[in-house]
Amino acid sequence: MAHQIEQFTDGTAAFASANTSAWHKLGIVTDGAMTAEDAMRLASLSSWNVRLLPLTATEITDNGTTPVEVPQHFATARTHPKTGRTETLGVVGSDYHPVQNEEHAEFLNLLADESGAHFETAGSLKNGRQVFLTMKMPDSLTIGGNDRTDLYIAAFNSHDGSSAFRIVVTPVRVVCANTLRAALKGARSSYVVRHTAGAKARIAQARSALGLTFRYAEEFQKAAERMIQEEMTPNELRSVVDQLWPVQDSDSDRTKTNHRQRWGTISHLFTVADTQAAIRGTRWAGYNALTEYANHHAPARGLTDADKMCARAERVINGTASGLMEKAFTLTTV
Repeated sequence: MAHQIEQFTDGTAAFASANTSAWHKLGIVTDGAMTAEDAMRLASLSSWNVRLLPLTATEITDNGTTPVEVPQHFATARTHPKTGRTETLGVVGSDYHPVQNEEHAEFLNLLADESGAHFETAGSLKNGRQVFLTMKMPDSLTIGGNDRTDLYIAAFNSHDGSSAFRIVVTPVRVVCANTLRAALKGARSSYVVRHTAGAKARIAQARSALGLTFRYAEEFQKAAERMIQEEMTPNELRSVVDQLWPVQDSDSDRTKTNHRQRWGTISHLFTVADTQAAIRGTRWAGYNALTEYANHHAPARGLTDADKMCARAERVINGTASGLMEKAFTLTTV
């Protein structure tokens, strides 16, 4: 599945969300905010005891089989949250040190105490190979007195050696693998901790690295406030669209048709759609029309709305449209 949320044979899933159900409809939705303990328990993240196991290879000869030690390499393993059995997750080198899910949650709990944030989502991806915990900041950014943007603190970890422990400040609410990639791509403040000796101490240091003053939030809000004070005409927005998706005279008729349809959708979002009503005719509305198009209206293959949303997320994050919204912001800001 595109969401890659871990699902168990008893029909449950390793995902928990405060108040709002995710698009994949998996896991548990709580009434009200979650504590760290709630998030760990409801998302089946507790007591994994991630550990290193020695690796051996098996050589098969005419005389039988012979175990061969694999030096300087280990298998990462956990205690499965449902069966209690040992389950391998990946292969790592000798300098790898696991970061337990409990340490992951403990770090965010410290941030919650200082910032007033509350736990928003938690989950396991790829059968335990990756985990995430996110918190929602208590105060949203309010642009122009009425346009609200929420911010989240998200912490990601892998147990298979594929990535470091990373903490980010992001406007993306993480609910699956695609939004995890979107959060990492769109992170405005981040701190990375490698899985080596001393990792736990460096996780504690990340509080000061993130700065909890959230300079990004302040700077982003200042830029957005300038944009909402500046008018933008449809012709000016059309010029931005032409720069984001350039079309040449030599391009095919299909490409030109797609470009006309794209502009028709973006123009409608900018001039008519209710989502831009409070900010109509501003450069901030132009930027929001572009992001709404990319996230919700751009053509995408898929049988269901969820499939199409995943396809859009993959394309924006990993495909030819990577960096599109960053360029859009540069072209519309003042």
